[in-house]
Amino acid sequence: MPEAVPAPRRPRAGMVARLLANPRFQSLAARVPVIRSIARRDGAVLFDLVQGFVQSQVLFALVELGVLRRLYHQGAQEAGALARTCDVPPDRMAYLVQAGAALGLLRRRRDGRFVLARRGAALLGVPGLEAMIRHHRAFYADMADPVALLRGEGETELARFWPYVFGAGSGIAPEVAERYSDLMAQSQGLVAEDVLRMVPLRGLRCLMDVGGGSGAFIAAVARRYRGMGLRLYDLPEVRPEAARRLGAAGLSGRVEMLAGSFREEALPGGADAISLIRVLYDHEDDTVRDLLAKCHAALPPGGRLIVAEPMAGGARPERAGDVYFAFYTMAMGTGRVRSAARIAQMCREAGFAQVSIPRAPRPYITGALSCVKPG
Repeated sequence: MPEAVPAPRRPRAGMVARLLANPRFQSLAARVPVIRSIARRDGAVLFDLVQGFVQSQVLFALVELGVLRRLYHQGAQEAGALARTCDVPPDRMAYLVQAGAALGLLRRRRDGRFVLARRGAALLGVPGLEAMIRHHRAFYADMADPVALLRGEGETELARFWPYVFGAGSGIAPEVAERYSDLMAQSQGLVAEDVLRMVPLRGLRCLMDVGGGSGAFIAAVARRYRGMGLRLYDLPEVRPEAARRLGAAGLSGRVEMLAGSFREEALPGGADAISLIRVLYDHEDDTVRDLLAKCHAALPPGGRLIVAEPMAGGARPERAGDVYFAFYTMAMGTGRVRSAARIAQMCREAGFAQVSIPRAPRPYITGALSCVKPG
């Protein structure tokens, strides 16, 4: 008779995981002083994960109704006064401002009025953050059914919002290009600040910012490095808004505007450095490989490539890259977030060397790396 084949053993979680997943152990942990505090902390963190979407929607309501701005300009307000101004029933406005205080965005005074808390004031001080929160209306619609998103079922709101990613070229409606440019420009200030802190550009003769949008990054470089030659390369539809913003900043004569699509054309030469600021994560691997090869071809020996964007944690997962930006790019339908190590590998495959990955001061804003075309 043939030898009996034992049934395959089902993989099991580790001993600690099995213990923690046991409801009887959790009940015991709640009563034992030594481990009670650990159980409570874990429970609080888990509840924060469960209610996270509700917190985000409360934040959206505070921004959309202008509650934070009203408290900033008008000072302490009762819930009833805010209700009348925002056209919301008083009892529901009371819930909203109470929730805002629970989240640390507002502070409830002893007289029952609400004022802006430190965290709420800081939110108003971050350029572009309110615009991004409003923009989340589209992202949250896509996250309403995350399983459908993971399975790639149906068109997403973000895919409709960012048609430029698909190489639409001249098919981009002007109002869409303007929305894109405005949203990116508002949030680019902090990105430029961190990039220039991580990657000094001293000694460069000319920098070409590829996919530079409305010119926020190149404007920051212009202010920091007054003798450097500057070029901005992006789609023709983006150029008018970039010209307007750079002109308003008094930089029209400093920045050379170059129109084109890196999907369809070779990059122009002449610069000894190229920057890709929040560009690669908009695109799939094949497009990224092609773009990196074009950057390599356009640079002279010894030329530098600077890449900056939100990055995944790779071997050490982290929240900004592996949660928020991973699912955001998934909802866009074409991009993907990559770790610094993965981007470095792709740069080496394109022919670059001397890859440097500085530590990001604020990974939730951007990571960065630089590399050199060998001489």
